[in-house]
Amino acid sequence: MHTRPVTAEATLVVPRARRATPVLVAAVLRHPALPAPVTLVWVPLVLLLDRGSDVWTQRALGVGTWLLLVTLLRRESPLVRAQVAVVVLFATAVEYTFSPLLEVYVYRLHNVPAFVPPGHGLVYLCALATGRAAWVHAHRRSLVTATVVVGGLYAGWGLLLSERPDVLGVFWYGCLLGFLCWGRSRLLYVGAFVVVTYLEVLGTSLGTWQWQTHDPTGLVTIGNPPSGAAGGYGWFDLAAVLAAPALLSAVRRLRVEAPSGARLRRVDAQ
Repeated sequence: MHTRPVTAEATLVVPRARRATPVLVAAVLRHPALPAPVTLVWVPLVLLLDRGSDVWTQRALGVGTWLLLVTLLRRESPLVRAQVAVVVLFATAVEYTFSPLLEVYVYRLHNVPAFVPPGHGLVYLCALATGRAAWVHAHRRSLVTATVVVGGLYAGWGLLLSERPDVLGVFWYGCLLGFLCWGRSRLLYVGAFVVVTYLEVLGTSLGTWQWQTHDPTGLVTIGNPPSGAAGGYGWFDLAAVLAAPALLSAVRRLRVEAPSGARLRRVDAQ
């Protein structure tokens, strides 16, 4: 019986394959666009699990969403963390103002579900990660153009052809155009348009939330969902750009002052 001799090269095949697996996993975990696919899987899953659930299930989903957001933020720069923190605070204030207070839109249990505040952080991080992806940068002009065209068609349909004339959607589409023209990061707004539009359609279809037919004044009609809802994330980004550096500076000052204060207390005690 003839047997093929085992060479040194053949013996290295398995160890090399074993070494390549953790390297590949590490590369995926470090990829700058990772928050985008993670968010696009996690948030729809949360909306599906929330369907028909009680408030305790919402709280459990909220804990899971916070943990995921914190985990993804550990790989980001301090400035990005501060920006996401500002967005979460700003979006939470908007949620409690426009949902339970003004009832412009209403959640299924007439509350703000526990997963919504960290969910806004994930959505913003998803838009940010989409904007910095290499493929998106390589096709930036085409993607910006597509966002303007598709967003315009959607807003026009909402205003003229849908069962509920969507004036608010047209207004927010105008905001989106403004941010695309003069904002600091066009590709972030492209990412926001994709993810926010997708999640708004999904959330209203599942009955997680529902938009009222008019704003509190009764003058502005609203679609369910508003067609240009992504324009609102431009304002979230503006708040993040303006407030995040100040927040970051304040945190750094606290970190510097805290050890100094501790040293002074030790000296006084002696």
